[in-house]
Amino acid sequence: MQETLFCLRVEQLLLYSMSDSNTTDSTNPSTFILLGITGLEAAHVWIAIPFCAMYVIAILGNFTILFVVKVEPSLHVPMYYFLCMLAVTDLVLSTSTLPKMLSIFWFNSGEIDFSACLTQMYFIHCFFVMESGIFMAMAFDRYVAICDPLRHSTILTNPVVAKIGLAVVLRGFMLILPYPILARRWPYCRTNIIPHTHCEHIAVVKLACANIQISNYYSLFVVLCVRGLDVIFITVSYTQILRAIFSLPTKDARLKALGTCGSHLCAILTFYIPALFSSLTHRFGQNVPLHFHILMANVCLLVPPVLNPIIYGVRTKQIRDRQLRLFIHKGI
Repeated sequence: MQETLFCLRVEQLLLYSMSDSNTTDSTNPSTFILLGITGLEAAHVWIAIPFCAMYVIAILGNFTILFVVKVEPSLHVPMYYFLCMLAVTDLVLSTSTLPKMLSIFWFNSGEIDFSACLTQMYFIHCFFVMESGIFMAMAFDRYVAICDPLRHSTILTNPVVAKIGLAVVLRGFMLILPYPILARRWPYCRTNIIPHTHCEHIAVVKLACANIQISNYYSLFVVLCVRGLDVIFITVSYTQILRAIFSLPTKDARLKALGTCGSHLCAILTFYIPALFSSLTHRFGQNVPLHFHILMANVCLLVPPVLNPIIYGVRTKQIRDRQLRLFIHKGI
């Protein structure tokens, strides 16, 4: 392990000296090298074990959600259509990062092609924005279901759900498209070593030997306009939902209404709280160790895909009942 790190450091110095000797001809590197969790290299093999377990749980859990919704006609309603969109997004998010991360931890295979790095960057941030949009759509669905139940089926028809899903996808595609476009424009004449487990946007553009304020400002704009506006919309929706719930005449009705929203609230908290904490420590936590930044970034990407199918599978009665029937039928 120490020999590998020594070789990487030597390679870094060689690349730096080469760039100094030829600063008039700065080009993009053919490859980047991902170091993993800098500062915890000796523990990579052991860190990979829980990460691998989380990936397996995420894959099985989200595919189970998709299968159950597909085979159960009673689940063909807007809430579960949005849940399927969430499952697909979680599958893409985890698959975009985990396989490469595990290859770094277990085989020291940190090399990644420049174009592949930008592609990974795009998919990670694009589907992260999509997931935020899906949570906003699910909050709107719960708002209509609780506050105007008689019109729920006429407001959220299948064409409307399809249009909302398309808008969420297009928003993610269009907002994140400047990330790789700008990143490809910058010259990388310093080093090609990224101290991270994946091609995170800021970690990549920081390697550029140019003024990257455009990338920084646009990244901040996306954070404020996507997460900020989505969180505001979700907060307003659930404020109205809670007001409607607590105005119900009976305790049983209030508990039933709270139960339908409980799983969604849990999923929202597991998505936004780590993301908010990671953003704050990344921008204002200059004294926070680098390995902590990297771990928090991975928590943001790995925990929601693992917990979402568990939360919805356990707390949603229709999905839980269908899973039990499937297991009982297979057992028989």
